[in-house]
Amino acid sequence: MTDKLFKVLLYSDGSHQAFSAAVYTATLLNKMPNMHLTVVQVQESDEGAVNPEINWAENWPISPTSEWKKRVVDQSDQATKSQYEKILSRTKDIFTEREENISFQVIYCNPSISETVEALIDYATQRSFKLIIMGTRGLTTLKGLIFGCLAHNLLNRSPIPVLLVKKLPQEFIESYCYNSKP
Repeated sequence: MTDKLFKVLLYSDGSHQAFSAAVYTATLLNKMPNMHLTVVQVQESDEGAVNPEINWAENWPISPTSEWKKRVVDQSDQATKSQYEKILSRTKDIFTEREENISFQVIYCNPSISETVEALIDYATQRSFKLIIMGTRGLTTLKGLIFGCLAHNLLNRSPIPVLLVKKLPQEFIESYCYNSKP
């Protein structure tokens, strides 16, 4: 049965972009019964070791950082707040429905872009993932062009296909929020 699973790695750093990637991944998870999802976060450590898997439901890693969530909630009108809560609820519902096919992993490494990319690629290749999904801001800044960005580096260096998800279009969000549950 393990051979028939389509193993997907979702990189989550708690950013708005990672949240868009998680929402998009939830739609894929909902449509692909053979998909097994591992949500990966990278944290700084001197050890360079990988932690054992953690129960995703207890640590729900796709939730955006509290700072981003506070900004969205504090600076948004009621319709935007309501829509955000629907998106969050719908994503959690989909992940909960497929709980047995979802795991959460923390990888420890130096927080530099190159070492983070290397840690993600090593983890994904050693565990035979078929796809890596992550959020991206889209256009890079001058700083990103000079120093590089995580998404661009991962896309260029990974032997595994990488799906980059930009901010989701409003039509996608509306369809996602208002479609009936599977």
